Amino acid sequence: MKKILLLTVLGIICLGSVKGQLLKTTVAQGEIEGIEENGFALYKGIPYAEAPIGDFRWKAPVSKRPWKGVYKADQWGKRPPQPSNPTQGGTDDMSEDCLYLCVQTPAKTKNDKLPVFVMIHGGAFLTGSYIGTQDSFVRNGIVYVSVEYRLGALGFMAHPELAKESPQGITGNYGLLDQIMALQWIHDNIAAFGGDPEKVTIAGESAGGISVSILCASPLTKGLFRAAICESGSSFWPVADQRGDNTAMSTMQAAEQMGVNFQNSLKAKNLKALRKLPFDKLTTATQMELFWPVVDGYVITDDQYKLYEQGKYNDVDVLMGTNSDEGSMFCRPVSVVDYEKRIRKSYGEWADKLLKLYPATNEQETYFAQSDIFRDGSFAWGTYAWANLQTANGKSRVYMYYFDQNSENTMLSSSRGGASHVAEMPFAYGYTFGNGKMTDTEKHIQQIMTKYWINFTKTGDPNGDNLPYWTSYQKDKPTVMIIKEGFHLGPVQNQPQMDFFEAFFKSKRK
Repeated sequence: MKKILLLTVLGIICLGSVKGQLLKTTVAQGEIEGIEENGFALYKGIPYAEAPIGDFRWKAPVSKRPWKGVYKADQWGKRPPQPSNPTQGGTDDMSEDCLYLCVQTPAKTKNDKLPVFVMIHGGAFLTGSYIGTQDSFVRNGIVYVSVEYRLGALGFMAHPELAKESPQGITGNYGLLDQIMALQWIHDNIAAFGGDPEKVTIAGESAGGISVSILCASPLTKGLFRAAICESGSSFWPVADQRGDNTAMSTMQAAEQMGVNFQNSLKAKNLKALRKLPFDKLTTATQMELFWPVVDGYVITDDQYKLYEQGKYNDVDVLMGTNSDEGSMFCRPVSVVDYEKRIRKSYGEWADKLLKLYPATNEQETYFAQSDIFRDGSFAWGTYAWANLQTANGKSRVYMYYFDQNSENTMLSSSRGGASHVAEMPFAYGYTFGNGKMTDTEKHIQQIMTKYWINFTKTGDPNGDNLPYWTSYQKDKPTVMIIKEGFHLGPVQNQPQMDFFEAFFKSKRK
């Protein structure tokens, strides 16, 4: 009997650290229990906010209320409503009850104070999911967190009736408010998982990278992270009433009109009627121009370029970069006539200069030209502007890369031998994609890139471990890490194109 009691007591003492893993802990809402996976504690579906359903649809997220008993975080939350994909189960695995995050931790105790990496997924603010783990980081003593947020019309539709409901008089940006609430939850609770709230690095790619850029300039995130990684994303466009081929950030008023137009297209009389529609009626619109972050004066206070000029941003260490063939995923060949017509419509008096930089004499060349314009105008220039503005007006370090490694280990191979959108991710995060084929050189690149990202998460500096030295960015100096068949420092790539977009966007800035 005494032996049984002793074993019971020992079991209670060890509960929450089975086999050295922190499988049970307590957060603000109550006790929570995870599972063991690949040798680490994994908490799959932690609700950080109340479900944004019913009257909470199109409202700022509300903090999750305390729960009774032990919350079992052993199942992934459903994906947020988005355009259905039959290969992913149609709409069966979607729900508006989607505000979850996951925590994967190598911590042995709550007192370990490990660095924390927070991933914000991409997907054009229309698609994507937080589901997944990051073993390569966790194996190296980092707590990994991934965050879900509302997408598409449910996450970014602006509407005048919604502005009237808001205490701040704002509308849109609900997905960003979700991200901010998640970061606040992480700050308040990550110590329960052995993480250090003062050592949080946020990261994202594409729309996730744009989110990171916005969060770096938002006053609502002050003190919630100490470093940021931005892959293929930024938000430094001027403010205008139309986004127009990724050439501007929309005003809230213009976005409200788009919301009214969307309502009319669904034949809904008012906001009340919109709230009664099933979510699959709201996910049919797939144009990126419709549902996007807007300048609302609250989450996004102004033209971000101006904010950085004025020093009004979160001055944290940043690792950022773009890929050599980013735009190929978003473009298709067209006739030369149609190509030039589109350029003149979007760039007006600047069109002739642009056409000289991106010439095309046949359909194949129009594909390459459009791809490069998309690469530079949507990704590369914003990263370039960010690096210049922060190094000129801030104190924190900036590290810039240019990824140019074509590989079969990517979602979409480049037809020109460059690196398409998303191509850097398997290398930075240590996994395989597609058929998983990697040359010996690519395996070496992956090992080094992953170490850079891990080192940066731990210290704000990618260097160490006898890696090729990465100098912090300095304008007009060869301080960009060029990644192609190896690593070397070089100048900003496509400088004439960067100069064009710098002048073009300056002319549009009010």
